[in-house]
Amino acid sequence: MSGTSEGPVPRAAQGPGAGRPEVTQRDQRRPDLSELRDYRAAFAAAALPMAVVDLRGQIVRPNDALGGLLGADPAALAGQPAADLVGLSSDGATWRAYNEVLRGTRPRLRCTRRLKHADGRPLWAEVTVVPMGDPAAGADRVLLSVADVGERRELSERLRHLRTHDPVTRLPNRALFLERLAAALETTAPRESPRAGDGTGPPHGRIGLCYLDIDGFQAVNDTLGHHTGDRLLAAVAGRLTECAETGGHRAGGHLVARLGGDEFAILVEDSSGTGQLTELARSVLAALQRPFEVSGHRVSVSASIGVVERSSAGASATALMQAADTTLYWAKADGRARWTLFDPERNAHRMTRQALSSTLRPAVERGEFTLEYQPLVGMADGVVRGVEALVRWNHPRFGLLAPSRFVPIAEEDGTIVQLGRWVLRTACRQARRWQLEHPGEPALFISVNVAVRQLRDSDLVADVAEILTETGLEPGLLQLELTESAVMGSSGRPLRVLQALSDMGVRIAIDDFGTGYSNLAYLSRLPVSVLKLDGSFVRGFRYEDGARPSPADETIVEAMVQLAHRLGLTVTAECVETSGQAERLRRIGCDTGQGWLYSRAVAPERIAELIGTGTRPREG
Repeated sequence: MSGTSEGPVPRAAQGPGAGRPEVTQRDQRRPDLSELRDYRAAFAAAALPMAVVDLRGQIVRPNDALGGLLGADPAALAGQPAADLVGLSSDGATWRAYNEVLRGTRPRLRCTRRLKHADGRPLWAEVTVVPMGDPAAGADRVLLSVADVGERRELSERLRHLRTHDPVTRLPNRALFLERLAAALETTAPRESPRAGDGTGPPHGRIGLCYLDIDGFQAVNDTLGHHTGDRLLAAVAGRLTECAETGGHRAGGHLVARLGGDEFAILVEDSSGTGQLTELARSVLAALQRPFEVSGHRVSVSASIGVVERSSAGASATALMQAADTTLYWAKADGRARWTLFDPERNAHRMTRQALSSTLRPAVERGEFTLEYQPLVGMADGVVRGVEALVRWNHPRFGLLAPSRFVPIAEEDGTIVQLGRWVLRTACRQARRWQLEHPGEPALFISVNVAVRQLRDSDLVADVAEILTETGLEPGLLQLELTESAVMGSSGRPLRVLQALSDMGVRIAIDDFGTGYSNLAYLSRLPVSVLKLDGSFVRGFRYEDGARPSPADETIVEAMVQLAHRLGLTVTAECVETSGQAERLRRIGCDTGQGWLYSRAVAPERIAELIGTGTRPREG
């Protein structure tokens, strides 16, 4: 049978709009009155406080929940400014954002406000304002809703308190302290004072820190246990808080925090000056020195306190904490149980020392060091017998540095072993060069300073043997100088090293003799060949500048020279500056002299000019 079917068109044969519901005029119109009544009923009965607000910001229709929240008849709220009822006009940023929503230029406003409930209790509420309908089509109403977020906020506050407070002492922790410090630096700005500059009014725009740790706390932990240690920390926190409240010029006193371990800090915002901080430090020190009763034990501790006080202008939290940490280190290094005030000059010296320490080892590898030589002259004839090698550092930033600037640092970090080996090799090579260049003259001996760490941390005997072989210098032309304090306590390995060097033929000299232990019993045990008298004795021989020489110094020097000669030792006098000193030292019996009378430390070329000649005395 042919023809067209009158039945429904199969779905596969339908066009692009197949299967979609037909859009009628009824679907495009607004809800009918019954639907509106349903919406309004739901709105009025909703538990969430809400209100419809017109574009002027006035309430058009509040629900019952909003009336209950504010303690007012909902009908009486109509026509009132919504912003005033829920605090949207309390700050500029929120007020501007609210008006942008009303104008349709902002899609939403959400903020937290502290309101007052109808029953009188405070209420933390999240206020939301959104357009009703499509903003692009020009919505003529906005919906305001108010959600109680008190429990959520309380939980957030509890979590924040746990994150920002120390559980043992209940004090603010490091994170909160640094947050408060940064905020104080931002808000503490210099202000004009009617008495500014007359010395009577307090300076404004300043900030201060007392940074401390507990001396002896580790011993409490080790002997009485961590439980007692925690109780002690809590007791310390209590006393610090008392000091801060007593010394605070603002309500609530100063901020006390535990930064970790046994470290605490007190922040003084808007400090009135150094005097306020030092007085606070004194009170803290006195409070902590009183015994504590914890866990049935009577515990005595003290504190080391670093004090920093400065203008907040240009200061940073990082710089303040670094200064406080440095000053606390000074307090501990100075003997503990004290407070120390930040000293810019001392800090500059520390920074320079730190800069030298960080570049010392690479400087040895880069060859930034050089040697100068100071003559050792025979007192009887004025002829140069030997030279002392003195190392200098050609620092690219600080210029030519004397040994006193960097040798102590090298001894601390161990670089002295590497540097000392370079000095020894360079000095022996130079001594051998002089010997070869002047074969007809008596060879000069070379004297090299050796640090005690070289005796302990390196194979000095092997180094010396290798260098003497490498340079061809005879062992008898090498003299190693050690300070009296290093030599006089020698035993064990250091003593065996000195003995091996002496057996090799190397001469051992004691430098600065007479200022250290001066234990003469050691002279009979140690393989010493030379005593170098400290310059403080020689200076007492001067008649110049109206000063009379010290008879005691001359008697002591004479006795030491006689003793040394009886033991078969030679004596060198350091710091000889005048011909008068030289004459008396010669008369007493000193063998050699060293000092500005003869020559300062000079380059090796200048020493070559003096070989085989008598030095002409120069008044220094």
